[in-house]
Amino acid sequence: METKFSNLNIKNCLYCNNPFTKELWCKECINSLEKLAENGNKEAMFNLTIHYGNGMEKNLEKAFYWYQKAAKNSLKDAMLNLAIHYEGEEETEMHFEKAFYWHQKAAEKDHIKAIINLAISLRYENGEGKAKNLEKAFYWYQKAVENGNEEAMLILAMRYENGEGTEKNLEKAFYWYQKAAENGFITAMTYLAFCYKNGKVTEKNLEKTFYWYHKVAESGINEVMLILAIRYE
Repeated sequence: METKFSNLNIKNCLYCNNPFTKELWCKECINSLEKLAENGNKEAMFNLTIHYGNGMEKNLEKAFYWYQKAAKNSLKDAMLNLAIHYEGEEETEMHFEKAFYWHQKAAEKDHIKAIINLAISLRYENGEGKAKNLEKAFYWYQKAVENGNEEAMLILAMRYENGEGTEKNLEKAFYWYQKAAENGFITAMTYLAFCYKNGKVTEKNLEKTFYWYHKVAESGINEVMLILAIRYE
């Protein structure tokens, strides 16, 4: 049923016309948000979680209520935050399972942080909802790579190098080390330089070793600057 809130631009308060921010949320703002949320507006639900979770009128019980509502309405940020909430609760099997469930739901909606968290929980047998499953962890790292995540590219390279969750493939390992480095991930640049220096997953190449150490040094890493200073002596 259409209400007077149906066509509201919820980026601004119905009463004071100010943006919805922690500093500016007045009682009227919260009232309008709650009415929008009760009428099924997902963005309003999530804004309420921010207000009650971090704002001036902190109320964790209400924050949790709206996280649940927003998550059940398929808002992926709420799904992730709900998973994190369950992780921070008492360490019981039930809470870990719920955390895993909501991480997976958010990951299925291509939430990068949820994908990485899910892969890590599957990678290590640490009681986080499920037993270790290297193949599924590898699958989720691939999903993160498809979404352009440089950290996942580096991890995927390591999995190919060590044959974890997939068949060992040094050619693919080198490819993903290189892709992560080319995307500006400092750790990958450093590791790629190490690979070229030591002939690891590729042939030794001192010129390329120097090139990648130089790229890392440009980012201000002191240890690499020292290596280059010695190289220039």
